[in-house]
Amino acid sequence: MDLTSLLSRVVETPSLGELAQHVQAERQVTASVVEGAKGAVIAALFHILGLPIVVVVPKPQRAEALVEELAAWQGGYQGIYQFPEREAIPYDPSPPDPSAVAKRLRALYMLCWGEKVLIVASALALAQRTISAQELGDYTVSVATGGELEPRAFLGRLQSMGYQIVPTVEVPGEASRRGGIVDVFPPTTFLPVRIELWGRQVDEIRYFDPATQRSTGRVERVTIIPACEAIFSTPPPWCRDVEISHLPEHLRDRMARELASLANGEPPPGLHFYVPFLAHATLLDHLPPHALLVIDEEEEVVAALKEAHLKAQETVEEMAPLLPKGLPSPLAPVEYLTGQIKRHPRALTLTRWPKEEAVSLPFSPAPGYGGQLRRLASELLDITRRGGTATVVSQQALRLKELLQQEGIDSTLETSRVTLVHGSLPAGWRLEDPPLLLLTDREIFGFAKERRPAPRRYFTTETTLAQLSPGDYVVHIDHGIARFAGVVRSKVDGVEREYLELQYAEGDKLLVPVEQVDRISRYVGPSGFLPPLTRLGSGEWQRIKRRVREAVTDLAKELLSLYAAREVLPGYAFPHDTPWQLELEASFPYLETPDQLAALAEVKRDMESPRPMDRLICGDVGYGKTEIALRAAFKAVMGGKQVAFLVPTTILAQQHYQTFLQRLTPFPVTVAMLSRLLPDKEQEKVIRDLAQGSIDIVIGTHRLLQPDVSFRDLGLVIVDEEQRFGVVHKEHLKRLRLQVDVLTLSATPIPRTLYMALGGIRDMSLLETPPESRLPVRTIVAPYQPQLVKEAIRRELARGGQVYYVHNRIKTIHQAVQRAKSLVPEARVAVAHGQMDEEELAIVMDDFRLGKVDVLVCTTIVESGLDIPNANTIIIEDAHRLGLSQLYQLRGRVGRSEGLGYAYIFYPPEAHLTEAAERRLQAIFEASQLGAGFQIALRDLEIRGAGNLLGPEQSGHMAAVGLELYSRLLQQATQNLRAQLHGESPPLTTEGPDLIVDLPLSAYLPESFVPNLGQRLALYQRLAEAPTPEEVDSLALEMADRFGPPPEPAQRLIFIARLRAMARQLGIRSLALEGGKIVARWPERRPHSSLPPHVHQWVDFGPTTMRIDPVRLGDEWPKALEEALRSLFKG
Repeated sequence: MDLTSLLSRVVETPSLGELAQHVQAERQVTASVVEGAKGAVIAALFHILGLPIVVVVPKPQRAEALVEELAAWQGGYQGIYQFPEREAIPYDPSPPDPSAVAKRLRALYMLCWGEKVLIVASALALAQRTISAQELGDYTVSVATGGELEPRAFLGRLQSMGYQIVPTVEVPGEASRRGGIVDVFPPTTFLPVRIELWGRQVDEIRYFDPATQRSTGRVERVTIIPACEAIFSTPPPWCRDVEISHLPEHLRDRMARELASLANGEPPPGLHFYVPFLAHATLLDHLPPHALLVIDEEEEVVAALKEAHLKAQETVEEMAPLLPKGLPSPLAPVEYLTGQIKRHPRALTLTRWPKEEAVSLPFSPAPGYGGQLRRLASELLDITRRGGTATVVSQQALRLKELLQQEGIDSTLETSRVTLVHGSLPAGWRLEDPPLLLLTDREIFGFAKERRPAPRRYFTTETTLAQLSPGDYVVHIDHGIARFAGVVRSKVDGVEREYLELQYAEGDKLLVPVEQVDRISRYVGPSGFLPPLTRLGSGEWQRIKRRVREAVTDLAKELLSLYAAREVLPGYAFPHDTPWQLELEASFPYLETPDQLAALAEVKRDMESPRPMDRLICGDVGYGKTEIALRAAFKAVMGGKQVAFLVPTTILAQQHYQTFLQRLTPFPVTVAMLSRLLPDKEQEKVIRDLAQGSIDIVIGTHRLLQPDVSFRDLGLVIVDEEQRFGVVHKEHLKRLRLQVDVLTLSATPIPRTLYMALGGIRDMSLLETPPESRLPVRTIVAPYQPQLVKEAIRRELARGGQVYYVHNRIKTIHQAVQRAKSLVPEARVAVAHGQMDEEELAIVMDDFRLGKVDVLVCTTIVESGLDIPNANTIIIEDAHRLGLSQLYQLRGRVGRSEGLGYAYIFYPPEAHLTEAAERRLQAIFEASQLGAGFQIALRDLEIRGAGNLLGPEQSGHMAAVGLELYSRLLQQATQNLRAQLHGESPPLTTEGPDLIVDLPLSAYLPESFVPNLGQRLALYQRLAEAPTPEEVDSLALEMADRFGPPPEPAQRLIFIARLRAMARQLGIRSLALEGGKIVARWPERRPHSSLPPHVHQWVDFGPTTMRIDPVRLGDEWPKALEEALRSLFKG
């Protein structure tokens, strides 16, 4: 989005020039301007003055929106920075978001050393103390190519600057060292840097991608600033006076250790907790005298500062039994901050209200159209006739362009005085003489599609073996299920290698050479299921695999027969999209994700084809399935057909009914609901109207499948969560699939491997991308603390939100209700669980949806389906009793609007957690990044999704061999059957190892080269799976980039991987030492007459073999072997 051309018009406004003159004269000025034009005014002043500007706004959400708006006016984010608040609750021991800390430090650095910067901060961010300008300067390090650097001392220096030393650098504030390579991610750069040393001299500095760990470009110099907002150099004066004797024993012991570290001037283990008490500067302390300070609504800013202090004080009182006495306030005093504002020589206060002493700017609010696009077109034509211009900023710019063209406005012409810009602004405005109009989605549709820049995701998608720990279950494709014991190095016949040690039943062990790790996968099975270990040499594993192969072949046949039947059956081909379809889609108040757009295109293509549609839309709750269903339903109605939307519960029926009513009100579409909660007379009327055709869309429970319900012309059936219906209902749906278009929605994701395996026999669309405005949910895992619960509920209610309070035992749920009421007496509390009368439950849920209930104490009944965007905090008691998929889905209830979601996951302080429970809680804490859960924490959930999709019998087979092997066998069965269907030969599949490489070379990755076990396993796996020599060479370059020049054992491992890739492409089955010769074996005769003559000098060929004598060739045999394989490859 670029509004720079419009900004040039705004800058010409005479009153803005006068305002700039007042500010340049170093005065304190007040200006009145409509809310929607504040961003344009600030951007214009930034353009005119050329000075650093700091803008302080009342609320954090306003700060985020303003940064994006200013970037649009400036044509990019160059020079524009947000100084965000640390998200942590005052006195909260949880670490702050590292990206927020990085942004704060980056803004401070740019303000101190940048020339023209524009920084936006909320009142809360201003109040939170930070590092001083002197500390920032003293602890800033510059590293340049050709300079000297002692790595151990440098790492120590980084630690004193707040950097965390880790094996792999992925997020700001981390550093690592591997021999002569130091990686560091400073807050000032958007990518981490890799410093390569030659002895102590800096040989090269490169940026690298944290996801791939590959270098992206060189740089001559890098500036590294502190990664923490407090420097631990001298003991703080208050640390010896802090009183901790009243604390519980476990807290007292920990605090005593941490305070002792502080007293010695050393950073304590939980240093983030102490940062607010150790930092002693504010953002305004960094403000240069010549900079402009802009205060947006001064009274509201001061009120927000006071509110922050009040909350901090309440927290101190509530958490007194768990907090040391004598800690200073974590926030700068209000009087100190307001004094700084009043003393700054260049200050501008913006107010939306006209004031006598204020400079009045001539912007007025833009008119609203409420979705009446023809009236919009008429007024735009009128403005252009009067010599004016209009700019329309919308997330629906492409659709608006088509609609306006139908009304005679072509915005694509150079002569057009109407400009369409794809993007989002909070509000529009207008100027007169000549007319200049700025319109946004808020004026056009009645809402703004707020867009937040996509959060930078730093997590890597490492291979599955990278997360292996000793004790984990693994599957060897040839030998079965084992327990991973670790990596061992062993020397056999003078050849040294690393092996994966696998433990099987009855104490058997198997050492798998690292070159064969592609035969091993991590066991992924149902939650809590511990698979039995296989007995080696018993034939048991082959029998299990045979049984599973037969089962997946039957499954593939069934799915394929349904697929084939639909291919030949006549269906209804719906017409292409109508103008009303475009209007409906333009009214969607959120940004579609790429996955959503792809799924919508697939659904429309299916509906417009003459064969019946049967598509499954699969993805997490809140990822946009309902919108796809709504658009498909509308398309069906526009095609003259009726739609039935089948849901498993009355609560969901009510929720979808309200959504459809709200979105379809502007159109001549009749929507009804049918469930057994409706009075009998109303049910009869709905059934009668369906038969007569006067109802277009009906949303209901299994009541829709009863014999007395008939349709005049049914064209589309939408099924939500089909696995929750009974067998009879599923059979009914199976018959429907051969008659009308069917769209099935599932909120439980499925594994991508399974998705790929079912390709071609089941039409599926996968939604994996979270909505753009969704933030990762902030997750706090802690022992249950009433004070923290109280603070969490009050915090949510203070921002106008609602709270889920999950207590998963119906027997004691009313005690939880009393706890919630006693902690927050002012809150309206209700209860919901599965044993309640269905009508009573529906009323409670409806009250919660309408905002009549503040805190809903409930069981895991809220785990799936419900969409309450205003509920943005969830509190879960006894979380150690819940499965990982339950925790993940419960946490998915919040963070569904644009506000940050909070999940408080509590376990009893006195509980002895099992190892499995600890792992679950750790996984849910670590998988707080949106999307990261799909890699790690969602495994459990995916298995459940796979069971829902394939049925309980197939779930058992999946548990027997693990997800990965099951998916592989299913894919083979699918490919074989499809090949038979088309009269083709089935693809070759081998049961044993596809290729054995066993050469007399000491080949491994030494610990001194790759110290971290997870990284070594990941590299072994990638080398073993590399399909081509070029892939191996690329991986070798990556290893040299990440770890430095490979030592000889690593070079030999790369050499073997290269040979393996060539051998696989040549169809070789084994390449190994046999009877003193290196022998390559093919499964069938292979011609070799085209080889160069010199290759025949050292190679002996048989019909299916190639032999090389390593004794005769000496040290040259590896080179000769590679040349022979390359010659065969070229031949």
